[in-house]
Amino acid sequence: MSSFKKNAFLYATIVAIGGFVFGLDAALISGAFKFITAEFNLNEWQVGALGFGPGVGVLVALPLAAWSSNKYGRKSTLKIIAAMYLISAIGSALAPSFTVLFAFRFLGGLAFSSITLAAMYIGELAPAEYRGELVSMTQINIVIGLTAAYFINYWILQKTNSDAQWVVDLGLDRYTWRWMLGIEIVPALIWFGLLFLVPRSPAWLVYKGKFDEAKVSLSKVIPEHEIAGHLTDMQHSVEDSSSDRSVMHQLKEVFSKKMKVVAIIALTLSIVQQSTGINAVLTYAPTVMEQLGLGEEAAFQQAIWIGLVSIVFTVLSLVLIDKLGRRPMMISGLIWVVLSLGLCSYGFGTAKYQLTEKAIEEMHDIPNIDKLSVLVGKEYATDIEFKEAVKDLIGETSARDNSSVFIQKSAVLNATLILIGILSFIAAFHFSVGPIMWVLLSEIFPIHLRGMAIPFFALLSSTVSALTQLFFPWQLANMGASTIFMFYGGIVIIGLLILAKFLPETKNLTIEQIHEKLEKKSGLMG
Repeated sequence: MSSFKKNAFLYATIVAIGGFVFGLDAALISGAFKFITAEFNLNEWQVGALGFGPGVGVLVALPLAAWSSNKYGRKSTLKIIAAMYLISAIGSALAPSFTVLFAFRFLGGLAFSSITLAAMYIGELAPAEYRGELVSMTQINIVIGLTAAYFINYWILQKTNSDAQWVVDLGLDRYTWRWMLGIEIVPALIWFGLLFLVPRSPAWLVYKGKFDEAKVSLSKVIPEHEIAGHLTDMQHSVEDSSSDRSVMHQLKEVFSKKMKVVAIIALTLSIVQQSTGINAVLTYAPTVMEQLGLGEEAAFQQAIWIGLVSIVFTVLSLVLIDKLGRRPMMISGLIWVVLSLGLCSYGFGTAKYQLTEKAIEEMHDIPNIDKLSVLVGKEYATDIEFKEAVKDLIGETSARDNSSVFIQKSAVLNATLILIGILSFIAAFHFSVGPIMWVLLSEIFPIHLRGMAIPFFALLSSTVSALTQLFFPWQLANMGASTIFMFYGGIVIIGLLILAKFLPETKNLTIEQIHEKLEKKSGLMG
């Protein structure tokens, strides 16, 4: 491997660590919800707010990150983002109240723009022949971060139940959720330090008229005889962008008659990707698994499988996308998503909930558990009905804090079938609409609109994601798991029908060819 290629992979790896921190931040909270809820006595809306907080943050951050990356540079903005991750992790771990914790979770959400910035930086620095491979490192790192978070949460939970002296000394048993959130401090600090080693984006330096510095950055990743050509291309690109119209004018063009099909595809992708419920399942993974009646520790253990499946099928998607094509993978993947969500809905829908005398005896350490004796022999068709009956007898706080135990002792369902459905859904998402949406968004827009259009539709996708995470705890408490999965599946079916009609194959086509193809389809629509 040449020194240029080594440097390109090194810089891309460092910047892509932001994806790992993002994944870690997004999933560590999943194991902490139950402990935070008990400590601060939270209701469903407050729990949803903690999942929703980062989503709000990223809505604010995306336009700010775009502005900062143009004014101060990609590298400087990435360092600011890494610092925010670090401050957010420290503040979250030490938060004395729900309000303070929400504020630091919001700050962490501001840092979620690292995904957009990382892809932008790597794309501008990486040699053309490695660009796709290097940009995809961020997506891989996200799912690795998610998986690491599930492993860490499970490990911490196991240790809190041990009698080891070091567990007591560190307060792991008393401050379980604080240790879960505090783990993020280490990778965030490492990432912040490593970012000082990467060069500034040559494209940004050309944009600022710093051609000599741009040559220095390029000299690290490409041979000297290729630098002049790259600089010329960048200068032409900057000249084109400098004559661009206002953002509002560009936005109007995106939704113009000639771009009708492009707008339909982009809107559908942005809404459907997050309406699958993926971030609700990932953010609240142990909570979802507890609905299977597995119990707390087993639920954490099964959540690890979500992370592992995510990694395998993300890698598989990236390997096959240029061989099988975007359209067949997207359409078949969404059909797979719908079938998987249907399986989950059916599994939860056929579940029954009933308590026995033996089950009540096994829960003897729960205060006032004898009050539940009146439920023996009664059968409930949904988890909602059962939870309401328990809450009426022993109170909302005890019912909430011991919900996983009550579900474990009462649920009569096919847990294996539902688990297969959930893992199948995770696999389908990461094989199709998860990574492929970003590939398509980078291809369907003409070059002069891409800088505005991609952040705009990323903002829309983030909005849907934030709302999904906000409403999930309330939906779980009031609609039940079966209805939630049916609801997600219904939205995906609508998106699938739209994409089946309008989405063309873009494999092996230039940006210009893709744009011409889509313009013709828009013209045929009139």
